[in-house]
Amino acid sequence: MATYGERRVRGGGTRFGGVLMALVLLWLIIGAVAAGQRHYFDDAPTNCAGASTIAITILAGPLNYAGVNPKIDDCNVDVPQPSP
Repeated sequence: MATYGERRVRGGGTRFGGVLMALVLLWLIIGAVAAGQRHYFDDAPTNCAGASTIAITILAGPLNYAGVNPKIDDCNVDVPQPSP
């Protein structure tokens, strides 16, 4: 917060933050639309590879329309085993 004489000037950086959040939200919405067009939401993912493909497609956003087609083929999750 900057001061000028006796008055305080506020809110200089909040407009940029709002624009940035709107752009991030728009990016994710475009990614979700791309995942929907690829019918990823039709069936529930049966493994982590399916869920990961949906997530990475949403994160790629508009890059999906530039030829990026992210897919996760194999996903190995280490499940902790109980000790004997």
